[in-house]
Amino acid sequence: MTPQFKTSNLPKIGITQGDINGIGYEVILKVLSDSRVLDSFIPIIYGQSKVFSYYKKNFGMEEMSYTVIRDASQAQPKRINIINHTDEELKVEPGFSTPIGGKASFAALKLATNDLRNGLIDAMVTAPINKSNIQSEQYKFNGQTDYIKSFFPENEYITLLVWENLRIGFVTNHIPLKDVPHSINKDLIIKKLKLINNTLVKDFNIVAPKIAVLGLNPHAGDNSIMGSEEKEIIQPAMEVAKSQGILAFGPFPADGFFGSDAWRKYDGILSMYHDQGLTPFRVLAIDGGVSFTGGLPVVRTSTTHGTGYDIANKNIADPEAMRHAIFLAIDILHNRFSG
Repeated sequence: MTPQFKTSNLPKIGITQGDINGIGYEVILKVLSDSRVLDSFIPIIYGQSKVFSYYKKNFGMEEMSYTVIRDASQAQPKRINIINHTDEELKVEPGFSTPIGGKASFAALKLATNDLRNGLIDAMVTAPINKSNIQSEQYKFNGQTDYIKSFFPENEYITLLVWENLRIGFVTNHIPLKDVPHSINKDLIIKKLKLINNTLVKDFNIVAPKIAVLGLNPHAGDNSIMGSEEKEIIQPAMEVAKSQGILAFGPFPADGFFGSDAWRKYDGILSMYHDQGLTPFRVLAIDGGVSFTGGLPVVRTSTTHGTGYDIANKNIADPEAMRHAIFLAIDILHNRFSG
């Protein structure tokens, strides 16, 4: 089942707690401390009310009230709703990676993803986890995206980093750099071009999006002097995509493309590997970018920052990425289900 969202209703947005020893609760609290946001959605935090209370006391937000509910159907508008993944006392150790933190982050993620799949919430926003301490017999994934994707095995997905009009997708994601050249092939690039094109149309309401494709090698191969993947793999894939009505341009050398502000001319960018797209994104998205998992029948966004152990519990974490993640999810819901 997938959410049957109606634009006349306030959407139910599930927010996972992430690592309880990081900045997840801090950025969630700061966003929800502005009661005006409750006019736009119904927040359901998948976490632990005692941990929520611990942090709101530490940050001087004792006046913030919440309602503990058993399931998403009980969520109340104009309220902060919390679904406890456990009633046990959780030892909170801000700034440290602990087995308890990993276990708690997985329990909350599992609950929320089940509710998302079953249509009990309209969208999910995930706070950052620690990819190491969350590992267990039940969770053997490179990240939350791969775990969420496992609930929808019939769907292909593309990770899209979003900041204002900058949208970067990836051909390969969390794999070692040495494996990138062997992982890139014509069919994969065609598939990713279709995914990013469909996502821009369906979720961002862009008609005939222009997509820039980055090269793999320095200077995009420089006529095969520095590598032949551009001529032998990337360009042939782009030609197939163009024949199917996709407006693909390039391949462009990544350094000049971002350095010259050429990215502003395109609705989406397809990067060949993780750091090629993520490095310029982190420089440009100065107030907090968002990650969106395109291609799935459900809406899921997340912050692009990590657990922030070094600043945990210091009341200095910037909540803008979490705010943007929540409202991007709402915008995408409207784009998918309006009309």
